[in-house]
Amino acid sequence: MWTPTEEEKYGVVICSFRGSVPQGLVLEIGETVQILEKCEGWYRGVSTKKPNVKGIFPANYIHLKKAIVSNRGQYETVVPLEDSIVTEVTATLQEWASLWKQLYVKHKVDLFYKLRHVMNELIDLRRQLLSGHLTQDQVREVKRHITVRLDWGNEHLGLDLVPRKDFEVVDSDQISVSDLYKMHLSSRQSVQQSTSQVDTMRPRHGETCRMPVPHHFFLSLKSFTYNTIGEDTDVFFSLYDMREGKQISERFLVRLNKNGGPRNPEKIERMCALFTDLSSKDMKRDLYIVAHVIRIGRMLLNDSKKGPPHLHYRRPYGCAVLSILDVLQSLTEVKEEKDFVLKVYTCNNESEWSQIHENIIRKSSAKYSAPSASHGLIISLQLLRGDMEQIRRENPMIFNRGLAITRKLGFPDVIMPGDIRNDLYLTLEKGDFERGGKSVQKNIEVTMYVLYADGEILKDCISLGSGEPNRSSYHSFVLYHSNSPRWGEIIKLPIPIDRFRGSHLRFEFRHCSTKDKGEKKLFGFAFSTLMRDDGTTLSDDIHELYVYKCDENSTFNNHALYLGLPCCKEDYNGCPNIPSSLIFQRSTKESFFISTQLSSTKLTQNVDLLALLKWKAFPDRIMDVLGRLRHVSGEEIVKFLQDILDTLFVILDDNTEKYGLLVFQSLVFIINLLRDIKYFHFRPVMDTYIQKHFAGALAYKELIRCLKWYMDCSAELIRQDHIQEAMRALEYLFKFIVQSRILYSRATCGMEEEQFRSSIQELFQSIRFVLSLDSRNSETLLFTQAALLNSFPTIFDELLQMFTVQEVAEFVRGTLGSMPSTVHIGQSMDVVKLQSIARTVDSRLFSFSESRRILLPVVLHHIHLHLRQQKELLICSGILGSIFSIVKTSSLEADVMEEVEMMVESLLDVLLQTLLTIMSKSHAQEAVRGQRCPQCTAEITGEYVSCLLSLLRQMCDTHFQHLLDNFQSKDELKEFLLKIFCVFRNLMKMSVFPRDWMVMRLLTSNIIVTTVQYLSSALHKNFTETDFDFKVWNSYFSLAVLFINQPSLQLEIITSAKRKKILDKYGDMRVMMAYELFSMWQNLGEHKIHFIPGMIGPFLGVTLVPQPEVRNIMIPIFHDMMDWEQRKNGNFKQVEAELIDKLDSMVSEGKGDESYRELFSLLTQLFGPYPSLLEKVEQETWRETGISFVTSVTRLMERLLDYRDCMKGEETENKKIGCTVNLMNFYKSEINKEEMYIRYIHKLCDMHLQAENYTEAAFTLLLYCELLQWEDRPLREFLHYPSQTEWQRKEGLCRKIIHYFNKGKSWEFGIPLCRELACQYESLYDYQSLSWIRKMEASYYDNIMEQQRLEPEFFRVGFYGRKFPFFLRNKEYVCRGHDYERLEAFQQRMLSEFPQAVAMQHPNHPDDAILQCDAQYLQIYAVTPIPDYVDVLQMDRVPDRVKSFYRVNNVRKFRYDRPFHKGPKDKENEFKSLWIERTTLTLTHSLPGISRWFEVERRELVEVSPLENAIQVVENKNQELRSLISQYQHKQVHGNINLLSMCLNGVIDAAVNGGIARYQEAFFDKDYINKHPGDAEKITQLKELMQEQVHVLGVGLAVHEKFVHPEMRPLHKKLIDQFQMMRASLYHEFPGLDKLSPACSGTSTPRGNVLASHSPMSPESIKMTHRHSPMNLMGTGRHSSSSLSSHASSEAGNMVMLGDGSMGDAPEDLYHHMQLAYPNPRYQGSVTNVSVLSSSQASPSSSSLSSTHSAPSQMITSAPSSARGSPSLPDKYRHAREMMLLLPTYRDRPSSAMYPAAILENGQPPNFQRALFQQVVGACKPCSDPNLSVAEKGHYSLHFDAFHHPLGDTPPALPARTLRKSPLHPIPASPTSPQSGLDGSNSTLSGSASSGVSSLSESNFGHSSEAPPRTDTMDSMPSQAWNADEDLEPPYLPVHYSLSESAVLDSIKAQPCRSHSAPGCVIPQDPMDPPALPPKPYHPRLPALEHDEGVLLREETERPRGLHRKAPLPPGSAKEEQARMAWEHGRGEQ
Repeated sequence: MWTPTEEEKYGVVICSFRGSVPQGLVLEIGETVQILEKCEGWYRGVSTKKPNVKGIFPANYIHLKKAIVSNRGQYETVVPLEDSIVTEVTATLQEWASLWKQLYVKHKVDLFYKLRHVMNELIDLRRQLLSGHLTQDQVREVKRHITVRLDWGNEHLGLDLVPRKDFEVVDSDQISVSDLYKMHLSSRQSVQQSTSQVDTMRPRHGETCRMPVPHHFFLSLKSFTYNTIGEDTDVFFSLYDMREGKQISERFLVRLNKNGGPRNPEKIERMCALFTDLSSKDMKRDLYIVAHVIRIGRMLLNDSKKGPPHLHYRRPYGCAVLSILDVLQSLTEVKEEKDFVLKVYTCNNESEWSQIHENIIRKSSAKYSAPSASHGLIISLQLLRGDMEQIRRENPMIFNRGLAITRKLGFPDVIMPGDIRNDLYLTLEKGDFERGGKSVQKNIEVTMYVLYADGEILKDCISLGSGEPNRSSYHSFVLYHSNSPRWGEIIKLPIPIDRFRGSHLRFEFRHCSTKDKGEKKLFGFAFSTLMRDDGTTLSDDIHELYVYKCDENSTFNNHALYLGLPCCKEDYNGCPNIPSSLIFQRSTKESFFISTQLSSTKLTQNVDLLALLKWKAFPDRIMDVLGRLRHVSGEEIVKFLQDILDTLFVILDDNTEKYGLLVFQSLVFIINLLRDIKYFHFRPVMDTYIQKHFAGALAYKELIRCLKWYMDCSAELIRQDHIQEAMRALEYLFKFIVQSRILYSRATCGMEEEQFRSSIQELFQSIRFVLSLDSRNSETLLFTQAALLNSFPTIFDELLQMFTVQEVAEFVRGTLGSMPSTVHIGQSMDVVKLQSIARTVDSRLFSFSESRRILLPVVLHHIHLHLRQQKELLICSGILGSIFSIVKTSSLEADVMEEVEMMVESLLDVLLQTLLTIMSKSHAQEAVRGQRCPQCTAEITGEYVSCLLSLLRQMCDTHFQHLLDNFQSKDELKEFLLKIFCVFRNLMKMSVFPRDWMVMRLLTSNIIVTTVQYLSSALHKNFTETDFDFKVWNSYFSLAVLFINQPSLQLEIITSAKRKKILDKYGDMRVMMAYELFSMWQNLGEHKIHFIPGMIGPFLGVTLVPQPEVRNIMIPIFHDMMDWEQRKNGNFKQVEAELIDKLDSMVSEGKGDESYRELFSLLTQLFGPYPSLLEKVEQETWRETGISFVTSVTRLMERLLDYRDCMKGEETENKKIGCTVNLMNFYKSEINKEEMYIRYIHKLCDMHLQAENYTEAAFTLLLYCELLQWEDRPLREFLHYPSQTEWQRKEGLCRKIIHYFNKGKSWEFGIPLCRELACQYESLYDYQSLSWIRKMEASYYDNIMEQQRLEPEFFRVGFYGRKFPFFLRNKEYVCRGHDYERLEAFQQRMLSEFPQAVAMQHPNHPDDAILQCDAQYLQIYAVTPIPDYVDVLQMDRVPDRVKSFYRVNNVRKFRYDRPFHKGPKDKENEFKSLWIERTTLTLTHSLPGISRWFEVERRELVEVSPLENAIQVVENKNQELRSLISQYQHKQVHGNINLLSMCLNGVIDAAVNGGIARYQEAFFDKDYINKHPGDAEKITQLKELMQEQVHVLGVGLAVHEKFVHPEMRPLHKKLIDQFQMMRASLYHEFPGLDKLSPACSGTSTPRGNVLASHSPMSPESIKMTHRHSPMNLMGTGRHSSSSLSSHASSEAGNMVMLGDGSMGDAPEDLYHHMQLAYPNPRYQGSVTNVSVLSSSQASPSSSSLSSTHSAPSQMITSAPSSARGSPSLPDKYRHAREMMLLLPTYRDRPSSAMYPAAILENGQPPNFQRALFQQVVGACKPCSDPNLSVAEKGHYSLHFDAFHHPLGDTPPALPARTLRKSPLHPIPASPTSPQSGLDGSNSTLSGSASSGVSSLSESNFGHSSEAPPRTDTMDSMPSQAWNADEDLEPPYLPVHYSLSESAVLDSIKAQPCRSHSAPGCVIPQDPMDPPALPPKPYHPRLPALEHDEGVLLREETERPRGLHRKAPLPPGSAKEEQARMAWEHGRGEQ
């Protein structure tokens, strides 16, 4: 049966339970359960994790714990009864667990491992606490370790600081705010200390003073390695102070046998010592561990003679040292033993043995040597801190090893009362002895005995060192052949105290012979007594002892025989009558020196002290003895403290009048001695003496009398040393007085009580008299008053034994009241006075409410005075903190109300004023220093804030009511309200408390909101209606806004557990304040208009708080504002403008954390649905304007949200630029806020500069420049611009823009600005500036002609899906790529910027499902620019470098093509049905502009027919051939003609194998002509183009024959043969072909087989080439940002495909073969791919920018590379093409449908490829470009001289962009990355995607002769001709194809170079008036072509002509350009 449990209420699951039984509760190990019922081994209850689910579980699975049960029954609650710190550890570890894992995710690995270690330590420490086996001290220590680690972890994880007291978490409700503040401070300091040293010992809580912590060195000898001694050794360790030159510790002795082990087997692993009691001062000394090694054995180690076995000598062997300072740091860091090796050195001269350690330390290497490298002592050291009891407790293992305690010589810094010691340290210094008639010096050994008065030798009274037992005799070591030995050996004599008197020392001197007998012969002795006749011991000094002669026969049995002799000089002076006939004669030439040092707590060497203790023996000398007591050392006094005190009071009782004052002075001296920290521990001895041993019942009368006499004399005496000492001894004097009075009362039953009280009253009158004296002119009096005030609070406890609390309080009040006010005394006295008050407040007296009522007014009075004058603020705050702490603990008492009232009246106003002053100073310091206020200022601010909060917290309704009622006028109330609101605002603005002080911050907020609720009623009552005061109300609203926006109150960003805890305790204080704010706003009435628009920004900030209730409260306020302004002005423009400004500024202020982003995202809801502002607006009469306003703000918010997202540091620059452009556009076009627009112009410019987009930065700044006029209107200071005229600002902007255009190499855009500036300078006659700007303009022309510029690629990017930012969502852009950036690199960049995006694998427009999905899709492909200035590009004489600029600049239209079949496909000839779908994109703005990308404004789709396509292909190929051939025609020497070879081979071989023959079949067929009668003209045009191609090929072959290398002759012959076949194939169509191309005639016979079965000659092949190809009509000299050689091998790839002969079925297949039909010989920079493909199998290439593996083939005619961007090409042809373009075969590259890996479909290369490679391989060599990777260098590359022609000088081309002022237009945003430059992978240097070859460098292409630069310009005269005298080659002139080459050349030599009609549709310029420059930028642009670009038919042109640009030629000379023009002219004439 289930019964409710009584005891079993709470438990922990110790084994997981699956709950497999009915009603079973699933439990995991470690869960806690609340138990409700029990039944036969089962419990029923709930898990604390899921309190709503009840179930049963086995009882034996649960470990029961004690718990507190409240509200027993159905709703009972259970709280486990366990140590609070255990609970805290559990909760903290659970909180850390998730954060710890995040550290690993965020790559904070170091902190991750540290935290793991700390968590494991906490688990272990928690386990120790739970075990219950620890002592109280151990529990305390474990808790200390736990709290240190908890605080450390919380700080490093950014969690809240936990305030603690005695290791327990404090409850903020139970203590004052001041105490809470101090606990936070102490916790923070603990954390900081633990960060540097986690286990650093700190003084224990509650200790009254900080005692010096002693240090101890633990030393353990591990081993002594030596191999040459072979004898027993003694090793002595000691601590030596090098600076002082003396030993400071006893010696530690280790006795070793000849094998190096301990002589005593029990000592194994126990050879260790503890050098104790080293002070902090000692640790800073130059200390060394010194080890002396003494061997015991033969006199000489190398002596072969063996003496008697019983004779052994102690002989010096060696010494080793170790500097403690050198190892101290490592010992401090390591908490365990650390090993060190000490090398042992021997002394070179034994006479210097006593100094060997000094010589080693000084490195006097001449005086010592190392006998062997293997000699060394291995020791371990450990540094320990703390008293001995603590050391024993913390390190029990050390003391279990037989530890030898090695004490310091002399007493430690702190002498403990129970430390009984009686040690005499004797040092054997030196001796001087006679030779005694011997030829060599003696070997002297000293033997010492300690003898008692009766001659008995004292046993075990000699210690050679700790670690070994004492002995009865001592034998010194022997120095070989030395009559003046220096020993320096210290011996400890622990003689019993009762044997000390009468004992003496005897030293016997023996000569140790080295003869056979080896005997020791006695030859003298010396002795010394230990105590003098006067009872003092031997003084601490060096003593010279007399040496007396004796021999072996001398006997010492009768010690009286020598004790009567003088032992030293002093003794001799005391014995004047010594008989001469003595048995022992003194040797006057010999002497012996010893030194002694006594460390005894029982014996003294002081005569004066002995005289005092024996005063009765000499009563007449008592005055003198008392006077000399001051000269006795403190150590001697504390040793005999009780005896001295007894003596003094006996003397006082003997004759009070005679000795009273002297005894009083002596007592004062002793009391003050105990104030020294060295003797501070003897105060308890003094206390014990007073309580238990003091017997002076009458002493109090004399003590009071003397004390009063001293005080009364203080006004008269000049020297007041004695008075000041008496004042300092006041505490113990009163203890003696009170105890004496108690003894007297006890003895006399309370007699003379009144007299005693009266004497105390008189004494206090004297005290008040002293304090009331004016000390400003007397420093001595000032010191007396200070001493009195310092000691005064210490007498309160003694007075309370004799008087009531009220009486003592009255004494104190009178004393404190007698002090002059702060105005009349100096600063030093101020401090002392306040310290005295502080100690009074901290005393036990102040804790009584009866005394507080008396003392509080005087204390508050003094504090008030100091605060008013801003003096001693830190001390005052400490006093106030103590008062508030006492008041808080006494808050239950009735008297506290009165005390709080008193404090409010006295302190509140002055506290507010003080805080305002401190905060203003702090703010000023912060502004000056640029950093936070100094530590002292921050500390003072925190102290006073806590004091103010303590006071406000103690105030209740009554106090507030009294406070407000006490104001005499509204002005006073206003001043008070302004002060308190200002302080509260500063509290929230200055962040007085650190972010992690969450407890403190929440309590502060609670106190503020409570106070504001009390004060708001007073504000409403006193300052509305007629008494309205804007300043007070504004201050109130500002406070409320700041309060609600506090970071500490944003509960949404904290954990749910923490949020629940805060809400349970305080509620949501934001809501409370919001209600107050709303209520006060409503109370304003018509005065609301005063806060419009000023409060819009602050209130807007409140609405940003992510708290629905707060937003609901605030929305009506906005409605009110709009309503009131509508009433007043008829509109609400102010509200609108202010709202927009504030929204923007909130973003600009950098409030960029994640929480603030959330706030902004929620604001959109404010103007959206429930309870939206829109709903309220719709109800008003101004509905339309209101809705428009809300809509504008909503749209602005969308953009600001994007801007906020992008401005976060993690976002890429391109997103930031895009957002900025978007926002700038909005301000310009939709809101028309010019100032905001200009601000964002500069923000955008800065972003471009940071990204090094200098051209875009210039265009951006140009927007501002266009807003300015050349006028002298003054402009105000704005942004970084100073106050200046409009002319000056525009000039500065122009100069800056010109500079940016220069850095961006966009000189054409800078030239018009130069001209504009020049015009201005010229009008002002500013010739200096004019000269400068003209030179600048000239340099730009030079740059245009001389510097190489890379043409960028262009990419179309579509952003689809709702996850994209607003400004990108479902839009498409065209982006201008960076230098060297190819399609694949661009796609990777975009995907890295949008890591969540998916790349679309097709070019089709996405459907609505993609547009509306919550995802991100990117659609990217390359596009071809369509330049506006076609006429410039078609002018023959315009240099290529100028044309190159216009091809890719000022471009607004772009296109890409897609092939498809229309109608049934002709399987015999697919070209008949192959159409091109051409898409033209028009942008909102031209590129380049203010961004690297612009939005697509319009799309146009046209279709190009197969015939039109064929015309364009053949025409472009012809143009390419002409351009290439012209480069070779003028060459006089054999050069590298591989480009020409490959180009000719590609066209001729393609034609032979079916190229243009396919066009014949398709379009010259009668059926086609009949079906398409309208195409007759086009067919004729195609025929003419084919004829022209044969002409061109003929000339090309003639040039090829002239320059071909002998090794390449077979290739040339093959080309001639194939050309004949080609001509033969076209013979029937063009009968005149046999007369063409005489260069080829007769060289070969036509072949019979003309066409292959499947010719890949594509009529549209030129359309598939990229815009770099010479097939492109629009240009001839362009340099791509990708490698030229890459296209070369790209085309090589096309060429090789011809041998395959296969043709696919799809239109893309055919289109692919079309592309391959006309390879581009210009760019066939290598046969790299040939070499790769000739291997057996191809593999995918890698993908990187260095190889730039882009799309396999581009969209038709789209940039940047041939057929690369087309997503429509089938994979198999992408693969086949890419195999031609392979990079190193072992690289991998990513594979996708858009960017697949290159795989050859059949796995084998075409046969022709191999054949071509065999023909040209001789011209190949390995690439040596240093910029290439190893893999890339492994490929072959051809070296083409053609690429090395220099670029000629060309006239400048000016931009078409207008720079005059224009109306503002919207500017779209840009998604491109700002990265420019190589981006780590330079495709020009390392080869492009289309090839594995390297760039156009010298190493790749060899050298070529450079042609001189071109000097002609567009307007040069036609008569210009070549002069034979010039050092130039003659210009090359046109070729007439109808003649032989030589005839052609001869016939045209005399023709001048003049202008003729341009080829194609180019309109020739008037030769008499050629334009010097292209159209100026001020003229409107050329109108866009109206017709569809795909059709290309114009009535006014002689034939249709495509608008495709020509790809660039390699850099050519001026002569080449002239030759090309002549050649064109010749062709045209023909």
